[in-house]
Amino acid sequence: MGVTPVPHILQPPESQRFRLTLNTDGAPHPIENILAIATFLCGLVAFVSTFFVTAHPISSWFGTLGFGMGLYSQYVSVTTPQRSLNIIGLVASFVGVALGIAHGGFLP
Repeated sequence: MGVTPVPHILQPPESQRFRLTLNTDGAPHPIENILAIATFLCGLVAFVSTFFVTAHPISSWFGTLGFGMGLYSQYVSVTTPQRSLNIIGLVASFVGVALGIAHGGFLP
């Protein structure tokens, strides 16, 4: 009795290869994708700039922008990957704006 190899378990076929996409439902959502990516980037800038105390205006403004945009983006999001990026961006924006305000606020 021989063992039958199961090649599809070891390596998926070409049509099922992993692709990084925000459109997991198969339909294009360009506006929602742009909003999710912009929220993530604003959150990233706000969070990273909190490590430099003198950059508190950057973290405050980008955090506020990212938080507001992220709330709207979460409201109109369609797929789970979009929502995941939104939540990461929202949390990073909130931390950025909170620490930016704690370090000196919106004005230099």
